[in-house]
Amino acid sequence: MLVPVLLRELRVDAGMHPRGQHHLSAASALAIALGHLYFVADDEHHLGCLPLDASMTEPVGLHRLAAGDLPPDPAARKRRKPDLEALLAFGPGAVAARPVLLALGSGSRPNRERGFLVELDAAGLPQAVRDVDLARLYAPLRDRFADLNIEGAFATGATVHLLQRANAGAPRNACIRYPLPAFLAWLAGAAAPPAFDVTEHALGSAGDVPYGFTDAAAWPGGGWVFSAVAEATTDSYRDGACAGSMVGRMSASGDLLALEPLAGAPKVEGVAVRGPGRLLLVTDADDPARPSQLLGLDWPAAPA
Repeated sequence: MLVPVLLRELRVDAGMHPRGQHHLSAASALAIALGHLYFVADDEHHLGCLPLDASMTEPVGLHRLAAGDLPPDPAARKRRKPDLEALLAFGPGAVAARPVLLALGSGSRPNRERGFLVELDAAGLPQAVRDVDLARLYAPLRDRFADLNIEGAFATGATVHLLQRANAGAPRNACIRYPLPAFLAWLAGAAAPPAFDVTEHALGSAGDVPYGFTDAAAWPGGGWVFSAVAEATTDSYRDGACAGSMVGRMSASGDLLALEPLAGAPKVEGVAVRGPGRLLLVTDADDPARPSQLLGLDWPAAPA
């Protein structure tokens, strides 16, 4: 069993938070670019940004992705949120002259078929933001997954990967792969690309609750690392108790190489690779009163 270490709670300047909170409570997805750590708040209209070398007292920067604020009532906010669950980073020249981030909605409801393309300046701070309609990208996936729920995304080499998350009512995890050039062309205005491969993955269960992907990142030297949780819910909309969490590793061809449970079963919703054998994780406790956490995890013995 692996033991993650609490690095910090995701505290913010309350004056910048749309509801005046001193913390983010629903962090999801992770990406590293230009010396910064980026994540999305899946119940807000904001991107979180934190320098990798930030002091413990430096608050997380919040950067607006969409106009307007979500309702304060939890049920109403849940109905209307874009449910941003995945985050991709592309280098300069891929989509724009500068590096960009792509935040993706889960697709679990029609109003969650929305993404945001965020251009970063030389200092790594978000600048221009553009809406991205995900409906045509997700439409073929709905034919395959009745309860679509895209929870992770990453790029390796010439391929973009999206991750479908399982739940107790639809216990199918999958990695959906697209050619990178066609995916980038779609972001520039071309037709949405078809997936060239969809591979399903069984990750086991905690009791009768299946593990589902929550995020992934490219692993140095090949393959990818992922996070997964066993959340006691029968669909992609309702939240449930976290019965277990783990990290794992896949080979470049999609073979499962390792699965390791996480002590304390934190509900990990984002993973990034800081360096060889070093992972960063963010959590979402599904409770507005509880701050999301940034965790560190050493995994030097992960199989090659």
